Amino acid sequence: MEQVFSYIIGLGAAVMMPIIFTILGLCIGIKFGKALMCGLKVGVGFIGLSVVTALLTSSLGPALNSVVGIYDLQLQVFDMGWPAAAAVAYNTAVGAFIIPVCLGVNILLLLLKGTRTVNIDLWNYWHFAFIGAVVYFASGSILWGFFAAIICYVITLVIADLTAHKFQHFYKDMEGISIPQPFCAGFVPFAWGINKVLDKIPGMEKLEIDAEGLKRKFGILGEPLFLGVIVGVAIGCLTCTTGTEIVDKIPYILGLGIKMGAVMELIPRVTVLFIEGLKPISDATRELIGKKFKGAKGLSIGMSPALVIGHPTTLVVSLLLIPVTLLLAVVLPGNQFLPLASLAGMFYLFPLVLPYTKGNVIKTFIVGLVVIVLALYFVTNLAPFFTEAARDVYANTGDAAVAIPEGFSGGSLDFAGSPLAWIIFQCCHNLTYVGAGILTICTVALVGWNRRKISIEDRP
Repeated sequence: MEQVFSYIIGLGAAVMMPIIFTILGLCIGIKFGKALMCGLKVGVGFIGLSVVTALLTSSLGPALNSVVGIYDLQLQVFDMGWPAAAAVAYNTAVGAFIIPVCLGVNILLLLLKGTRTVNIDLWNYWHFAFIGAVVYFASGSILWGFFAAIICYVITLVIADLTAHKFQHFYKDMEGISIPQPFCAGFVPFAWGINKVLDKIPGMEKLEIDAEGLKRKFGILGEPLFLGVIVGVAIGCLTCTTGTEIVDKIPYILGLGIKMGAVMELIPRVTVLFIEGLKPISDATRELIGKKFKGAKGLSIGMSPALVIGHPTTLVVSLLLIPVTLLLAVVLPGNQFLPLASLAGMFYLFPLVLPYTKGNVIKTFIVGLVVIVLALYFVTNLAPFFTEAARDVYANTGDAAVAIPEGFSGGSLDFAGSPLAWIIFQCCHNLTYVGAGILTICTVALVGWNRRKISIEDRP
């Protein structure tokens, strides 16, 4: 099973998702031609997103490595990026069975009215497999691994339910869609809590500036494209040690700025393909499931957060946080993780944050700042266990994505930087049976509360 799933995952999202969504479309009654086009658009969307994020990492990577060398930054946790985390997740016994196990849990909760989300975002099941795999290697028990993965899955489904209304109201053309991705879901409590605190600060209402307001207030300076150029140029300048070197490297510096601007401009255009491909699947799935679960109201189809990462506020805040994150990584005491490859995943912090901050750039930036600080420490803390899992996978598969340089530990902002992953790991690894009891009680209580909420809403 591990070899089968390893082969399937090795196809990559761009190949796997068109196949999955074409088959899914046929199963829910969509004609072959339309189902195939939906799948192909999703695949093209993944390719487009991969090309854009590769442009980001290939442009920023050498520049940031130069900055690391110039300022002699000594951080011992090597940034593996999400491909390594996904490889660790799926190339284990937990990953081999994660999709059928989690789909079974999803169906059970639908039957019990413990959730209204049908999670068909199969590619991102690697997040659940990841926490299961890390717990598995830390404990040596496959049962602990599956326990951690299932707890994470159930909590994520409940959070997807609780955020569905706000998500659909905030984003346009997202009716009937929720986001059951645990990396995004883990930041919801922070978005809710910090937003509540900020609302109580006198004068905060004067700073209610969304991305469109930023454009109106600052003109071209508020455009994500222009901000991308400015940040790219600034980082390019940091790779120089003298004024003369800056003059000599003007073509390189300006080129880096244009590439960063291109990333900010292209991401929203690529996400349109996801919407065009996934929306018919979402509508047909919701209609079919609604018939099977009669009386259910407000059923949501769980989709990838890639649908909405092109929102202007997400782009602006992610861009501003890149240099801030690098600075924090250097100055925070005890942190050993310098995010480089993971910076492309910065956009995924905010899909479920924006509905709470209502797209406010200042509030979203503050939420992002808090969670990034925590994420750096979480990755540092989980690095030894991530490293153990990655080296085992590398020894068995030879996958270059999980090859960690000698003298370093390995880490990744997604999913190791998630509060949800860290809490579940600590409960399973350090508190063992007591932690498992706490997680079980909290998860059952959340499902019970969600079920009661669903039952009240279903009353005539």
